[in-house]
Amino acid sequence: MTRSFFRMVILACLALTLTGCSGAGYVAQSLKGHAGIMAARQSVSKLIADPSTPEALRARMESASAIRQFASDELDLPDNASYRSYVDIGRDYVTIAVYAAPEFSLTPLVWCFPVFGCVPYRGYFSRDAVAKTVRELQQQGLDVHVTGITAYSTLGWSSDPLLSTMFTQDRTYLASLVFHELAHQRVYVNDDTAFNEAFAVAVEMTGVRKWLNALGDAAGLARYEAGLERNAEFLALVAKTKSELAGIYAGSGTVQNKRAEKAAAIERLRTRYRRMRDESWAGYGGYDNWVEGPVNNAKLAATSVYNDLVPAFLRLFDLCLQDYPRFYAAVARLDRLAKDERTEALVSAKSCG
Repeated sequence: MTRSFFRMVILACLALTLTGCSGAGYVAQSLKGHAGIMAARQSVSKLIADPSTPEALRARMESASAIRQFASDELDLPDNASYRSYVDIGRDYVTIAVYAAPEFSLTPLVWCFPVFGCVPYRGYFSRDAVAKTVRELQQQGLDVHVTGITAYSTLGWSSDPLLSTMFTQDRTYLASLVFHELAHQRVYVNDDTAFNEAFAVAVEMTGVRKWLNALGDAAGLARYEAGLERNAEFLALVAKTKSELAGIYAGSGTVQNKRAEKAAAIERLRTRYRRMRDESWAGYGGYDNWVEGPVNNAKLAATSVYNDLVPAFLRLFDLCLQDYPRFYAAVARLDRLAKDERTEALVSAKSCG
């Protein structure tokens, strides 16, 4: 899910253009949380050089430093101070994102901020603020989805650090986060989260493949490709359920009937998933928590933000002969179009432009 909430709120509020920000308390917790992280930064290079640095931490920093340099040298991503410092935040997630959608719609709510536009989620450092927002949204009859975030970007306006939450899995996971967040610094389009996130996912995917190939890590690449294949199969299940729900919501049934049919469609998703997990994935349960937890319109809509346009971006990357500067230039040209025209141009592209 989203890893880049604060490139909107932090920058808008730092610019002191607060008109439209949703409450002084919301702004205050955002600024306080971000400022605390920035104040705790430690230089990666100094941690590597310092003989008192624990060996496990030094190894992580050395790996992160190499990944960061690869991003600029080989993927043409910004060569700046971002992800060259480190903060141990002492918790599982750096922020928490809240999504919401109507009971009978898969279109998520959006929240708008001055200067940097609108996004289909809100992010918080404060758990109390999350609980308050969830209660308010649910009281309006909305479906709500809450998810932890491991990294965020300020689009290069501040020197974003590596966070301890980015090291919870293997180095491939770390590389995917670094490439994804730096991609947002290369191209960012206001008011088009689905475009921005799918672009970053495409850079992340192609970048990780190139990085693993450069390392000669055939086993790591095989694991990564297997994970992408499982993810594609899972997203296909989700897409099928969303299609079923869209038909239900567009129908003429009563509220009670639609609720019953909605619940049945979600239960079918769980049944299909379990069958796929047990029969095709040899019991791999990496999506169990997602499926067995609450599933609603907000959660389903969140998957679209990151994934729906990824195939179109990957195709454009191939049309640009897998040349990153040409690819970024082609994507940047799409920014000149209106949102609907931009999506259509991306999906129907027949050349690099």
